This record gives sequence, C-alpha cells and structure tokens, in this order.
Amino acid sequence: MRVVLTGSSGRLGRSIFNALAASHTVTGIDRSPFSTTHLIGDFTDKSILQEALRGADAIVHCAALHAPHVGAVSDGEFQRVNVDGTRLLAEAALSHGIKRFVFTSTTALYGHAVTPGRCCWIDEQTVPQPKSIYHRTKLEAERILEAVEFTGLQVRVLRMSRSFPEPANAMAAYRLHRGIDIRDVAAAHAAALVNGGNQFQRHMVSARTPFKMEDCEGLATDAASVIRLRAPAFAAEFDRRSWPLPQAIDRIYASASADGVLGWQSRFDYREVLAQLDRESLEVLPAFSLINRRPE
Repeated sequence: MRVVLTGSSGRLGRSIFNALAASHTVTGIDRSPFSTTHLIGDFTDKSILQEALRGADAIVHCAALHAPHVGAVSDGEFQRVNVDGTRLLAEAALSHGIKRFVFTSTTALYGHAVTPGRCCWIDEQTVPQPKSIYHRTKLEAERILEAVEFTGLQVRVLRMSRSFPEPANAMAAYRLHRGIDIRDVAAAHAAALVNGGNQFQRHMVSARTPFKMEDCEGLATDAASVIRLRAPAFAAEFDRRSWPLPQAIDRIYASASADGVLGWQSRFDYREVLAQLDRESLEVLPAFSLINRRPE
C-alpha cells in the first residue's frame, strides 16, 4: 500500500513511519525536514498535495497544531491548519480516488467531561466537552470527516491519550489510566489502515487499564488503596523505589472498541516506562523532575 503521512517529522509521525515502512511505501509531508519526510512544506499546499497523492492508496493525517501552541498561535491559525486543512485533505483524497483516511485525534477533547473531585470513566460513548481552541478544532475536524460528503472515504479516527515524555513516576502512573506508549499509538494507526467494518469508525487509543468502572469512587478519594488492590505489582515497584503512590485519579480512558473492531491492543505498560528510565532512555524524564516551568 502507498501511504501519505502528514506530520512525518514530528515525534508521532516518526513513530508511525517506523511502524509502516516495513510493509508499505510511505511518503512523508512536513514543514520541518527529517529523514522520514520526503516533501517539505505545509500539507495544505495544493501543489505538494498533488505530488504526494498521485497513486496513493491511503492517508494518515497526524499533522496538527497542538496544546503547546495554544496562546502562542492565533485561533485563526488553529482553524486553518486543524479544521480547514483536514477538510482540504479529505477533499483531495476523494478527488484522487483514495479510500482510506486515518485521522489522529486526542482524548484531550473530553475536556470538561472530567469533573474536579471525581474520577470519570471515559470511553468512545462519552460526549466531548472541549476546553481550548486545540480541543475544539480537533473535534470539529472529526465532525467534518463524519459528514455525509465524505462517505466515499473509509475514515478511522483515533483519539490517542497522553504519550509525551514526562517524569517517570507520573508517566508510569498514567499508564494505568490515561497514558500510552508512542509505539502503541503508531501500531494503532497501522491497524487502522487495514481493518474492516463501518465506513466511519472512532476509537480511543490508550493503554489497557487494570481498573474497573466500580473503582471510580475509590480512585477519586483513595487511589493508593485501589492501586494496591488492582495493580499490586505496580504498587510494589513504587514501594521498592520509595515513590509515593498517587492519592487521587480523576479519569480512566477505557478503549472499548479498539480490541474487537480495530484489532489492536497496547503492548507497553508501566513496566516499560520504568525500564526506559533505568536504561536512561530519552522517552522518559527523571522521576519527580520539574517540567513546563517558566524561567524565574
């Protein structure tokens, strides 16, 4: 299969390229040069699209403005890239006879569905309540792809959970309820290129959780006790490292359809985070390190 990959120089794009390149011919588009990028420029540039889409079988669209751009980039630019750009790409796919369109979305768009003081069970049936321009534009792009005008496309929307490098103690805990390894995200995109089923599909992509829905009340007030019950090996590892367990958990992202419909399961849980820390991988930050701080 010949696949066009937008955002191919980014961290996710590089991982998706790596997951696809052994079995598919991948053409990468990105504004920044990298070894996984063949066409350098904005994916909304029609001349670049014309070159990239000729003879293509599928598109994986992961290029976007993200949360770190909020406040640094205008709302109009978010609209141009995340919404108008997605529409343009979908229209171009139809005009070139491309049938499969995989769109990277985010669990962040659930936004206000997470209620302070509670633990919320969130799956594909949960109604998004976006907070920021980033959340709103990603949700709007999803709705564009779901519109009747694009029923000629086999669309797969993947709402990926938290996957960027963070302090190891936090990152490992997130793997229990709201995080995922970037390689698992890439594997989900590879699965979405070939799975069958309905014309439009939406799947949450998050690491498998040990928790059950009935754990939510306890997780909101005494998460450490629930963790010791549901994930005793995790608790033991934190004890061994003299790390405190989380005292409260506010959400659980539960992939309800990815296993059966997409044919995907996560592979890398909290143990991989700790192994990466121990081998000094750049994918994990030192435990309890301070991030996202402005200079004083």
